[in-house]
Amino acid sequence: MKNLEFLRELNPAQAEAVKTVFGSLLVIAGAGSGKTRTITCRMAYLVAQGVPPEKILLLTFTRKASKEMIKRAESLLKMDCDRIMGGTFHSLCQYMLRFYGHLLGYKPNFTILDRGDTEDLINLLRNSLGLAERKKRFPRKDTLANIYSKMINQQKGLEEILTSEYPQFLDHYHEIEKLFVEYINYKREHQLMDYDDLLLNWLEILKNFPQVRKEVGERFEFIMVDEYQDTNILQGEIIKYMGEIHKNIMVVGDDSQSIYGFRGANYKNIFEFPKLFPDTKIIKLEQNYRSTQRILDLANAIISNSEIKYTKNLFTFKKEGKKPVLFKAKNETESSKFVADRILELREKGVKLSQMAVLFRSAYHSFDLEVELTKRGIPFLKYGGLKLLESAHVKDFVSFLKIISNPEDFLSWHRVLLLLEGIGPKSTEKIINYLKQNSSNIPHALEKLTFQFLLKEFKELVVFLNEMWKNKISPSETLLNVWNFYKPVFERVYYEDYYKREKDIEGLIALSEKYDTLEEFLTDLVLEPPEISDVEKPVKDEDFLVLSTVHSAKGLEWHTVFIISLIEGRFPSIYSINNEEELEEERRLFYVAVTRARENLFLIAPMTVYIPDEGKTLAKLSRFIKEVPSSLLEYYREKTENIPSENGKKFKVGDMVKHPHFGVGEVIEILSSEKIKVFFEEKGSTLLHLKYTNLEKLI
Repeated sequence: MKNLEFLRELNPAQAEAVKTVFGSLLVIAGAGSGKTRTITCRMAYLVAQGVPPEKILLLTFTRKASKEMIKRAESLLKMDCDRIMGGTFHSLCQYMLRFYGHLLGYKPNFTILDRGDTEDLINLLRNSLGLAERKKRFPRKDTLANIYSKMINQQKGLEEILTSEYPQFLDHYHEIEKLFVEYINYKREHQLMDYDDLLLNWLEILKNFPQVRKEVGERFEFIMVDEYQDTNILQGEIIKYMGEIHKNIMVVGDDSQSIYGFRGANYKNIFEFPKLFPDTKIIKLEQNYRSTQRILDLANAIISNSEIKYTKNLFTFKKEGKKPVLFKAKNETESSKFVADRILELREKGVKLSQMAVLFRSAYHSFDLEVELTKRGIPFLKYGGLKLLESAHVKDFVSFLKIISNPEDFLSWHRVLLLLEGIGPKSTEKIINYLKQNSSNIPHALEKLTFQFLLKEFKELVVFLNEMWKNKISPSETLLNVWNFYKPVFERVYYEDYYKREKDIEGLIALSEKYDTLEEFLTDLVLEPPEISDVEKPVKDEDFLVLSTVHSAKGLEWHTVFIISLIEGRFPSIYSINNEEELEEERRLFYVAVTRARENLFLIAPMTVYIPDEGKTLAKLSRFIKEVPSSLLEYYREKTENIPSENGKKFKVGDMVKHPHFGVGEVIEILSSEKIKVFFEEKGSTLLHLKYTNLEKLI
């Protein structure tokens, strides 16, 4: 028996979940209740009991999460666990489809379309069908991609989606239906799959091929799924079929943290699981290791108003702590000043900026605050930003790689050909049509085309690609070769700022060094695209405040959390107010925001806001605040004490004052009858310094 010392660190509920090896198990893991530790320990426990690591499958929300959990299991056991299969549903499906996709007519080197590719392909087909030329406005490519994805993920028909969410396009029902049929056929003909196809096609194989279900059941005898509340209908069915033979499935999740309905997540999956597997054992993890009890009391009160839930009550042994603070600001300017003041106060007390976060429902809610932070010289990082793969130069670069991997990826051909000098849309169409007709031998077809298209860059491309197809080299060497070919084109196309964009390509080349095959690199790039900040991170020694949407903050925690714009129409969102199900998701989103805080929680509501075309408008406090007992909150009121100076003038917050050494500054807070707090701006610098100053030194 391997060392099981790690079991001693678990509380009784966690230990029960870890030791329940056989049969179906549903673990309801409250926020901060140590679910990662529980999953990690269960993996280690299974291996310690003699289960071969390759028989274990771990499905998580991100590939990074699964890798970290497997590493932790290794450190607990002091042995190698890298044969445990870990990843996301999409990465699992693409992996299995490389082996079994032939049952649906796919070759192992099919190309995966990212979201941008999907939109581009829909747009190509939209134009070829003449739908973009109609007098009555036809949906844009991104809207069409959304409609299609919702149909797949929610398993609903086109008419139902249009009626409930896009009624303005019901008149176009038949044209949209025709477009989607073309889209499906095009993908099948050209060995392409989008994100949704990965789930759909793997599920189709599981449903229709009992032998595959048997093989998969024997291969993965123990299945664990994290964040089960965020799975969609297709993912729930995939789990049902993959676990059909042995039923050794543990799913972990928190119905109170299901916040991805807009992506097609179906929070009801977590309630349906015991129906799929009737002998399911349910264990609740309620002991919280993150927050103080006063923060948890607020969280429990918020979620108690939810209509459908697994009843649980978060508790902790951290009984001391401050009540969450509610500040009703006069407007957004006062709200931003309040947040900046508290941040600087806490930093003075030793709390690092990186241990503080400002959370909001939508990215635009922080615009006013960003101006204030910049004015005060407080550095910050904002999350929920641009993905690296969304930038045009990276999409160009990756298109070359996709052609090398799959010469029949004609969508990538379209992008690459249009980059070349002398080749426009008509020439591109002719070249692609010829390649399609001769798809059995594309290298030979390209050679023939060089006699028709006597263009220098086109000939160079043909020579380059034929070389790449002949020689089997590592992914990083492939990327370097592509970069050498693409660089002159890149410098011509992005002449204005190519030197800024170069770093992104260099970052991709560095990322590729850890991969054995180009297909593996491209798959990871599409399924989990890195953020731009992953390639070019800020200086490590610098300390940054975190600004984040609540969705991007899920799974994270900070010493101090500020939640801003807690007013009706913002949190909850205006779009959810008349939809009971969406309103419930907004409540869960607020619960997630509150449970990110360890020690301090500030709730801020500006009571007047500016609305375009309407001007200043009175705001209503968020219903989620009104619903909780007032005894759980501390109500903050700005001090407005007027202090007389030597010459009889009265100072108040917001006054501009002068100091003989520091120049002009603004009164931020009245501290006492002798002292006030003032910000002074250094001459010729945007950096602002906080000073506590005696009254008599002010002019």
